[in-house]
Amino acid sequence: MPLRKLFSCFLVVGLLSPLTESQAQSVFQGLEPLFTVPKKYTAYFTQAEPIIDGKLNDGIWQQVEWSEGFQDIEGDLKPKPSLDTRVKMAWSSTHLFIAAEVKEPHVWATLKDRDQIIYHDNDFEVFLDPENTTHQYYEIEVNAFNTVFDLFLPKPYRNGGAAMIPWNLDKLKSAVKVQGTINNPKDLDQGWTVELAIPFRSVSMGNKTKVPQDGSLWRINFSRVQWDTDVQEGQYVKRKDSEGRPLPEHNWVWSPQGVVNMHFPERWGYLHFTKQKAGTQKVAFSLPYPEQQKNYLWLVYYRQKEFHAKHKQYAGSPALLNLQNAGAIEIDGQANQLLVQATDYQFTATIKGPDQVLWSINQDGLIQKLNNPL
Repeated sequence: MPLRKLFSCFLVVGLLSPLTESQAQSVFQGLEPLFTVPKKYTAYFTQAEPIIDGKLNDGIWQQVEWSEGFQDIEGDLKPKPSLDTRVKMAWSSTHLFIAAEVKEPHVWATLKDRDQIIYHDNDFEVFLDPENTTHQYYEIEVNAFNTVFDLFLPKPYRNGGAAMIPWNLDKLKSAVKVQGTINNPKDLDQGWTVELAIPFRSVSMGNKTKVPQDGSLWRINFSRVQWDTDVQEGQYVKRKDSEGRPLPEHNWVWSPQGVVNMHFPERWGYLHFTKQKAGTQKVAFSLPYPEQQKNYLWLVYYRQKEFHAKHKQYAGSPALLNLQNAGAIEIDGQANQLLVQATDYQFTATIKGPDQVLWSINQDGLIQKLNNPL
């Protein structure tokens, strides 16, 4: 069939043997860093909202657990960070609350105007995808001066998205507390702490406020940008290479991306909301079945992008993507069916399991639920 026509390739489970463990590993070969299991965090409910002052001494912060320490953005491929960073979260009926602890012996900052490019300083960053679609997501950056840079992205940069920098997250509350002094190389500091209150109304699409329910799942990640510095004439300056250019920054994150790019929302961690009150019984959380199915949609996406870069068109057959057996996917002992459709300029891949729910991905990396069987 000519590649320039619409392709529709149905891979029927009953006609193929399910992938063995070794086959499943082979289809992901070369992309393993993009398929490590993301971190997850359960946020407990609170009616006693914290005072946003950066001190982290409110009762709620004593009742909820710290996250794991941050890692390099590429995960185990790179050395562990030299300085510790960790976060906590909780929520009320109106806000998501975030606390961060940033260990730093030399606290410095330069930028003081809102919506300056804050990652030119050392900073702490939050990335939010409330709908778990990889589109219409939010980014917040803050430095040790508590200068905020917030933006909205309709879709990732890789898919032609452009950041809406003039957009501001309405009624965002932020505070920073420095444990030491700022911009003083003569002493050693302990670090700085960050406190944020994000209104659900301000990260809801449409006219209605979308408040999480018990069991709701968001995608979220946190990043710390850290620059190597030297002291010159009593001031911190970025360390430079032999040609006088600043050395690349360190990117330390909560949930490793597997690539030096925070704008792969599918790689962010999972934020699980529970109505269980903080300080009471712990709530166990396992990833929902569709999150496992989506791995195979992302596999098709990455392989399609590789194929398009080489052939200037998308593949209409899984065989062209070296996914000959991928239609017979066994996830937790259950068979799934995969469908790929493509033209030169677009593609859609869908996956369907025993519940007959159809999940899709397209060339822009948009994840959608296409039906809702009874």
